Amino acid sequence: MALTGVRVLELAGLAPAPFCGMILADFGAKVIRVDKANTNYTSDSMARGKKSIAVNLKTTEGIGVLKTLCQQSDVLIEPFRHGVMEGLGLGPEIILKENPKLIYARLTGFGQSGKYAKSAGHDINYVSISGLLSKLGKKHESPTFPLNLLADFAGGSYICALGIAMSLFERTRSGQGQVIDSSMVEGAAYLGSFLWKSQKLGLWSRPRGENLLDGGAPFYDTYVTADGKYMAVGAIEPQFYKELLTGLDLNSSELPDQMSFSDWPELKKRFTEKFLEKTQEQWCQIFDGTDACVTPVLSFDNVTLHEHNKERGSFFSNDEGEVSPRPAPLLSRTPAEPSSSRDPLIGEHTYEVLTEYGFSAKKISDLQSSGVIKCNNPKSQL
Repeated sequence: MALTGVRVLELAGLAPAPFCGMILADFGAKVIRVDKANTNYTSDSMARGKKSIAVNLKTTEGIGVLKTLCQQSDVLIEPFRHGVMEGLGLGPEIILKENPKLIYARLTGFGQSGKYAKSAGHDINYVSISGLLSKLGKKHESPTFPLNLLADFAGGSYICALGIAMSLFERTRSGQGQVIDSSMVEGAAYLGSFLWKSQKLGLWSRPRGENLLDGGAPFYDTYVTADGKYMAVGAIEPQFYKELLTGLDLNSSELPDQMSFSDWPELKKRFTEKFLEKTQEQWCQIFDGTDACVTPVLSFDNVTLHEHNKERGSFFSNDEGEVSPRPAPLLSRTPAEPSSSRDPLIGEHTYEVLTEYGFSAKKISDLQSSGVIKCNNPKSQL
């Protein structure tokens, strides 16, 4: 796999950091999640392929353990607000002195500087500050947030993983590590570069919900079918729009011009009525194999059954029958090989990992006895 041999430490945190770590693990990195030693609970649902050690970072000895791990690792992912790591004596200015080759990835909502650097927040806050939230939503409605995907996972996890990959590549030339300041606000904003760079094209000149790509256009929207399901329509180009009308059995000569903004509400009404005449499956039979850009809106219940997804193997099941998307992108020589094993228990690999990093059995025993670490043996729970 592409990242085989890369050692990653992921300090346990909320969803963005775990997904970033899972991306690296899926593509071959050895990811060790550093959990708290005083709990058996984790909210991490994206621990695939990781190992867990439990360390009490509120102790001097626990800080020493993490420093030792950092000295022999390639990447550290930390998800805390600005100042937390410095308060623990684990800031990059200290850690990079001990391991100048370390990639120190700081994944936070607002970044390491600025007015909100030490403020709490969630995806909806980061997307709002990025400017993107103002563009999302229907006409005459409040802005609509896209679950917690845009900032947490796209602008956060994936952008941070990209920064880590770039830093690892640059290190092959310089031999030096560096600090990554990955702000979910800026990551989300960067993902919206097209909106910024295309403003002069007039794509976003109308109010929210009245533009070409935000639900204003009748040929770029979703429509309910006779069986209560939905079809997605993206027939923007004239040749695709022509095929859409053919599939809907509509005559262009009897309709207003495609780009007549004032007629869009009436045109949308006509499309709505048409899509209600048939079931989703019937519409698929009409549009599959055409360039009308019309596809079914698949649910989690049937997405794995769709022929296209089945042919590509776009989803897979782990040993416990849980379905997940296949890691993307697909590399031809070194594709990801996601683990099918269950997620680790907190501290399940403490002894194994510390041994691998050079800790003696006695040292591990002493650390465990003093509560600095926790070794969780799954067999004892059977």
